[in-house]
Formats: sequence, C-alpha cells, structure tokens
Amino acid sequence: MKYFKIILTSTFLFVFFLACKNEPKSEIKTVEMSEESTKKLDPNATYSKAEFSIKGMTCEIGCAKTIQKKLASMEGVKSATVDFKNEMAMVEYDVAKANPMSITKTVTSVSDTYSVENMKTVAEFSGSKMACKKDCKKACCKDKMDAHKKACAKECKKECCAKKA
Repeated sequence: MKYFKIILTSTFLFVFFLACKNEPKSEIKTVEMSEESTKKLDPNATYSKAEFSIKGMTCEIGCAKTIQKKLASMEGVKSATVDFKNEMAMVEYDVAKANPMSITKTVTSVSDTYSVENMKTVAEFSGSKMACKKDCKKACCKDKMDAHKKACAKECKKECCAKKA
C-alpha cells in the first residue's frame, strides 16, 4: 500500500509538470486595414432615412446584430441600427445606391424567418427622439419635481430640446 501511494504521487507529479510545459504561447497579430476596405461616403449624396419593423428575431446577438452588420455593409448605407427589444430597424442610405427593396432583400437574405413590415421613410428616427427626451430629462430636469418638469423642458438649452421648440 505504501508503494502504491508513492507510485500514484510520483505519477501525478510527473503528469502535472509535463502538462505545464506544453502551454501554448498566445500570439498577437496586427492586421492593417487598407483604405479600400473602409467605407467612403459621398458628401454630395442625397441620404434618406427608413424605419421599419423586423419580425422573426429570437435573440439580440445572433439575430439583431447579424442583421445590423449586413445592413451596415450594404453599398450606399451610411448607418444601420437594429433594436431587438422593439423589433425595429433604422437605416440611413444613399438614394442613388440603395432603396427600400434592396434593404428588404438584405434583411430577408440573412434568414427566411425574418420579415420586414411597415417600412416608411422618415425625416428623423423615432428612437433618437426618445433618447433625446431621456437625455433632456436627465440633464435639465433631474432635480425638479414632476410639476416643474414641463416648464423645465421648455427652458432646456440642450440641442435636442432646441430642435423641438
């Protein structure tokens, strides 16, 4: 029994030290991006904003982020945002290079389960209006009582509140 413990202990130590020597060394690689691969936007282009709902998404990372990446990589798309919680997408695109049909085709090409509904062209995204409202309440009205918040919103000097007035 005594020899068995010695053999078992020495085997354990041998395996332990042998395993520690074979650690893979991590290697850091730097990849330089060429100017050709970055998107160039035409400053003279006419941009339009489209807002639509996407049905069939089941998760934020696998569905919404994948659709967002596909939309953002489209030719002529300036920006794309997909909001999983509200099942909504907002895309700003060059009207000469993209259109609502091509945007719909890109979304449905990611998976057959996704469908685009209620696509409309808007002057301003509704998501940015809600964010503006929250920012103004935080910045201007955070120390006010409920009765004073309406007057506070009128007095707010933030850029987003100035646009509404």
